[in-house]
Amino acid sequence: MAVRDAGDIRVVVAGAGFAGLNVMERLGRARRGSGRAIEVTLIDRNSYSMFQPLLYQVATAGLTSADVAYPAWAAARKSGAHFRMGEITGVDTDRREVLLADGPPVGYDYLVLATGVSAAFFGVAGAAKHSLSLYTRRDAIALRDRLMAELERRSGTGDTRELAITVVGGGATGVELAGTLAELRNIALPAAFPEIDQGRVKVRLIELGPALLGPFTESLREYARKELLDRGVDVLLGTEIKEADADHVLISRHGGEPEPMASDLTVWAAGITAPDWIARLGLPTGQGGRLVTEPDLRVQGQERIFAAGDIALPGGQPLPQLAQPAIQEGRHIAAQIRRLAGSRPTVPFGYKDKGIMATIGHRSAVVQLPARVRVRGTIAWLAWLALHLITLLGHRNRISALVNLSWRYLTWSHGGGVIIGDDPPQT
Repeated sequence: MAVRDAGDIRVVVAGAGFAGLNVMERLGRARRGSGRAIEVTLIDRNSYSMFQPLLYQVATAGLTSADVAYPAWAAARKSGAHFRMGEITGVDTDRREVLLADGPPVGYDYLVLATGVSAAFFGVAGAAKHSLSLYTRRDAIALRDRLMAELERRSGTGDTRELAITVVGGGATGVELAGTLAELRNIALPAAFPEIDQGRVKVRLIELGPALLGPFTESLREYARKELLDRGVDVLLGTEIKEADADHVLISRHGGEPEPMASDLTVWAAGITAPDWIARLGLPTGQGGRLVTEPDLRVQGQERIFAAGDIALPGGQPLPQLAQPAIQEGRHIAAQIRRLAGSRPTVPFGYKDKGIMATIGHRSAVVQLPARVRVRGTIAWLAWLALHLITLLGHRNRISALVNLSWRYLTWSHGGGVIIGDDPPQT
């Protein structure tokens, strides 16, 4: 590593997600274009950047985990940055140092916290212990392996009991996962596991609110609900999870008396919270322990610390948990660091809504764009597929994901398109 000039501006980016990568990329472009001495260090607990929108495809055995992972060090190298793999344990704001679990601290002049979030269980008894999340690559692999092991066991032993799968949360992740699980049961199961009666495999989607896909218009929400019902998903709206156990969940429908419901596999896709170490920083936090920022995305009360992505609450208000807000925030922060480096004042962040989309299953999706543009069905699904493939990092990932998804939809009915044996590294 080259010796840093005393006049260099040290920027540490914590988190290799959409926000962090865009901060790093934009600062790298500025350095190459203007010759400014900005030294960027990217820190992440993993050696890869993960493409979270397609994790549900990994969880349902349609993609390998390598399809949604790109080497973080390679991304850093392209931007002329350094990469440091490490677990962040805290931040010393007086000394301007990021503290790591292993190795010396990393000094900074400006720090960008874009670490992402994890599942919030809202104090529901047993939820953390007896349910699976879908926020990391390891989560997706654990869910897929658990599902496949259960199907293999029932196929091999002749177990005819009902297999109940419960997805908690009616946002995009919950809808996409429930729809794909239903298609896995309807199309792939008869060919891959003919000994299992597909009618005994139940997929349920539970949502506390009155509708699925809250940010979408009523017509698209209703379309998604009907599409799930057509695929055989039991959709329970206005239903609260009171407790989770190994083989059941306790639910309350529309505020009624709690009742047990069988659940052999419970997936939690409702709500997010900040990493534990964020609370130890002593910085202002809001909903879900996330960092409250000023309009320019600097953390309240901090001149040199920014927050972006799901971990940030601009003005105390959350933005949609999507890629676009994180990308735009990352680019805005890079621009503000350049302004500060040039002794210019920062400007407020303004989110530009470019639309939202979600897929329900094969040839079924909803797209909501500005100017009241609403698309659903096959065209929306093709648009969703194209956007996600284009957004994937790395040409190999795009080609591999396209091949694997095409193979899935072409061969499901013949028992193909199911990927297993893709284990994560041991930690």
